[in-house]
Amino acid sequence: MPYLAALDLRGRRCLVVAGGGAVARRKAAGLLAAGASVHVVAPHVEGMPADVVVERRAALPGDLEGVTLLVCATDDPQVNAVLATEAHRRGVLVNVVDDPGSGSFTVPAVLRRGRLQVGVSTGGASPSLAARIRDELAVVVDEPYGELVALLGELRAAWEPRADAAGLPPDARRAAWRAVLDLPLLELLRQGDGCEARVRAEGVLEDALGSAG
Repeated sequence: MPYLAALDLRGRRCLVVAGGGAVARRKAAGLLAAGASVHVVAPHVEGMPADVVVERRAALPGDLEGVTLLVCATDDPQVNAVLATEAHRRGVLVNVVDDPGSGSFTVPAVLRRGRLQVGVSTGGASPSLAARIRDELAVVVDEPYGELVALLGELRAAWEPRADAAGLPPDARRAAWRAVLDLPLLELLRQGDGCEARVRAEGVLEDALGSAG
């Protein structure tokens, strides 16, 4: 059973090696969205985002110098194997798209709602099943969830320093956030009433600070 984790790749050099086409674009776009410094090495590739560095040639083991993460998606199993072996030797995280077992990690099917990400993994056993479950979840986890995450992030950034200053203990903080989540915030956001959602959440947090006094 794989251990699921969220990687902080901001500013990290990540390499996508591919034959070209849609796979390289999709993998590069996902890494770019995570803030990575993305490099693509592929003989034939077009339509990459402007911030991606592209080299149109075959990949070499030396391309892994300074790389944190490698996505290996060429159509040549031997090339994939050589690069994966070199990645393991260097301690570089590697995902081999067509041979998950030879890499050090697999990529889950991801549902994105703003800053909210829901990943579904079968450990490489059935990517198609993972994608189907993700699509089923998309019906329940709708776009307002992204708005909710954004709202909670803003509230947390403003409230936690005040809770520190007030000496509010951890248990009381957790209780305050649980009370916020008990509010009908999603319903309000689905109705387009983000202002009311914010006011009601802020009220609960203010009450928690008041209790510290």
